[in-house]
Amino acid sequence: MIGVMICRDPSSALFVGLMAIALLLPVSESGNWFSQSGGNLLLILPALIVAGWSLLRSHDLTAQTKLPGLLAFVATVLAALPPLVLLENGVQPGFEGSGYWLFVLALGFFAWRAMGLLSHVIRAGRAYQLLVPTLFGLWFFYLWEVVVTGFGVPQILLPAPGVIGVAIGGHLDILWADFQQTFMKAVLAGFVMGCGSGFVVAILVDRVPFLQRGLLPLGSLVSAIPIVGIAPIMVMWFGFDWQSKAAVIVVMTFFPMLINTLAGIDEAGAMEKDLMQSYGASYFQTLISLRLPVALPFIFNALKINSTLALIGAIVAEFFGTPIVGMGFRISTEVGRMNVDMVWATIAVAALAGSTFYGVFALLERIFTFWHPSYRQQ
Repeated sequence: MIGVMICRDPSSALFVGLMAIALLLPVSESGNWFSQSGGNLLLILPALIVAGWSLLRSHDLTAQTKLPGLLAFVATVLAALPPLVLLENGVQPGFEGSGYWLFVLALGFFAWRAMGLLSHVIRAGRAYQLLVPTLFGLWFFYLWEVVVTGFGVPQILLPAPGVIGVAIGGHLDILWADFQQTFMKAVLAGFVMGCGSGFVVAILVDRVPFLQRGLLPLGSLVSAIPIVGIAPIMVMWFGFDWQSKAAVIVVMTFFPMLINTLAGIDEAGAMEKDLMQSYGASYFQTLISLRLPVALPFIFNALKINSTLALIGAIVAEFFGTPIVGMGFRISTEVGRMNVDMVWATIAVAALAGSTFYGVFALLERIFTFWHPSYRQQ
């Protein structure tokens, strides 16, 4: 019977077994969990109860109910608090804290089980579906925090997420000014000009076929030029302000939009083209009514690619010359000052801005290309 339960739910079984051993082992040189945390150990009781329930009723935890996943999510968050409390109290487990690290390992198996329960629900709402990536992200930063702090990794090598959060909270005005300079000015301007010109030229190339033979090889050549080769030239041409960074972004985003738009407008089938011709539709009527709608998945693919390329290009270009503001300037300057927490704070802001920018186009893609087979509900 016990063997059957373990085979059905090995993650919960490993969590219970490893947790029982971890509580008896030392968490540091000064003692085990019972001598260190006291009442904080009560926080792991919900996880133990849910794990036991999962072992006993694993065959009943089907995709018809959301309750097991929700309980496992809450229990995982509560059970993750005792190790953080120890670190906050100044306990540094290091290599001697076998009980501490076994506790974290056991918690990892329970988080695995929680994500499995959450993902098994078939007909779940949008908010419920976000619980799996939320728990995965929380576990990633949690593991980062406890490993870096627990082993006493020097901040100059890798600061903990808590330290980075403090740096963000203490320098919001500086980070906001850098964001405005890099993203609001350089990235948005360069992105609009690069993608817009690439789209217009793609229509022109489709209308004038001989341009395709001459322009596309040139595009492949320019795309192969590394950004570190383009950026210094653009700084010399357009100065040290955001205009030179926008020029770099235009070069980086022009040809992905050109190539994807050309591929998209050629995707329309022969039967559909013949139908439009039988209606007496002109070139632009066919383009607007048939070919551009078919090309939308390709165009959005280019927009998503360029949304990441634009931010990368702006930050790298700022390494070669910029006013005393900007994300790239902040990273290069703070590295020289050994303020690694500020470097990571800037990286975090850039990652958040880039992910949001990408997410906007991913959302628009779902709205405008709902008819595409990849978005059909099973």
